[in-house]
Amino acid sequence: MTAAITLNSPSPVELWEMDRAHSLHPWTNFGSFEREGSLVITKGEGAWLWDADGKRYFDAVGGLWCTNIGLGRKEMAQAIGDQAERLAFSNTFVDMTNDPSARLAAKLADLAPGDLNRVMFTTGGSTAVDTAVRTVAYYQTCMGRPDKTDIVARDYSYHGSTYLAQSVGKRPGDRVPEFRYKESGIHHLSVPNPYRRPEGMTEAEFCDHLVAEFEALIERVGADRIGGFIAEPIQASGGVIVPPEGYLRRMWQVCQRHDILFIADEVVTSFGRLGYWFASWDVFGVQPDMICTAKGLTSGYVPLGALIISDRMWDAMASDGSRWFTAGFTYSGHPVSCAAGLKNIEIMEREDLLGNATKVGSYFETRMAELKALPLIGDVRGQKLMLCVESVADKATKVVLPDAANESKRISNAAEAMGLIVRPMGHLNVMSPPLVITERDVDFIAETLEKAIRQVTDELVREGYHLG
Repeated sequence: MTAAITLNSPSPVELWEMDRAHSLHPWTNFGSFEREGSLVITKGEGAWLWDADGKRYFDAVGGLWCTNIGLGRKEMAQAIGDQAERLAFSNTFVDMTNDPSARLAAKLADLAPGDLNRVMFTTGGSTAVDTAVRTVAYYQTCMGRPDKTDIVARDYSYHGSTYLAQSVGKRPGDRVPEFRYKESGIHHLSVPNPYRRPEGMTEAEFCDHLVAEFEALIERVGADRIGGFIAEPIQASGGVIVPPEGYLRRMWQVCQRHDILFIADEVVTSFGRLGYWFASWDVFGVQPDMICTAKGLTSGYVPLGALIISDRMWDAMASDGSRWFTAGFTYSGHPVSCAAGLKNIEIMEREDLLGNATKVGSYFETRMAELKALPLIGDVRGQKLMLCVESVADKATKVVLPDAANESKRISNAAEAMGLIVRPMGHLNVMSPPLVITERDVDFIAETLEKAIRQVTDELVREGYHLG
């Protein structure tokens, strides 16, 4: 039975107990949660967080890849408050809209590459992906190809947590036996991870192998059945995986040859994470048919996602005026969320945060690369403000430590004790700091993370783990 709690001004311990007694967190591990509970955060400013006890942390995770402009912006709070007072809600179903929704749609069309000029607002990244996958079937049916609805994704991909989005994704650890997933009509290709490519194969040969694998899948399944290919430009939660040079553009060219829609899942990589509004064209030379975005769209201040589709797709779907596009959400085009998106973009443009992400991101890459000299670190990878370090037991063989070593969580715990938050995932520690980061902040991350890694390395050796 839960102890009595003073609701007017709960103490840090009471907040911790409220959460432990009543919350079901995303990706909860029941054992550790019931033993340890959660870190209770009560304040954020810029890239810094404070817990309920007043301890300060640098948030190198950027919330969850999303706090791009930093926390605590008074003008963001003002824009959100003003819009809530003026028009807190207005639905956008069928033939209604509101002014922030209309203006943000036009702004996104201006920022997106090529002819991606039509916007469906969603509640976040998962629902943007869900809508994109459904739209593949809708478009192909409008084109007279009702059987061309299969989706191709990659191993180690993460595309969201709705039933459909999580079925399309295939990140280790996400597919637990207690849940169910859609299997039919979804195919997965090899993860394009150069660090884990077959021994003796050059990166260029690895790229050839991956493209050939896609072509073989199309031959086996049939181009008349595969309607869409979905890819994160850099696979984020699947391991910050930067594909081989030329890979994405060649996969896009395969899609073009076979009338397969290319869906760019830019939920993480858009809005400055790689120094551009969108990474598909500017970084990888790919013109997608659809882009999914969220996270940095509002810098996490309020929930909002979007699916942006091409004029070509719109024209095909709208060619028969009697059709209905029966998808959407109560909060599609929510006026408060869209007002936040507009203010977020205004701040990013005014402060040249894309330029800062490029400049400081290059320095971040340099400082993080230094950690590769440590005995425990096999790989440091990523681009700009999207990086990770991968722990291995042996640098030569790239074999990882047993799961029981739990080294990435121990590294994050050690860093947290030193005032730095990084994200443990498998054998990785992942970082995606806000775009307002400075070179001095990068130095703090690099120096603190190195101390944490050295501390955990010493512990592992004392416990009998052999590091090659």
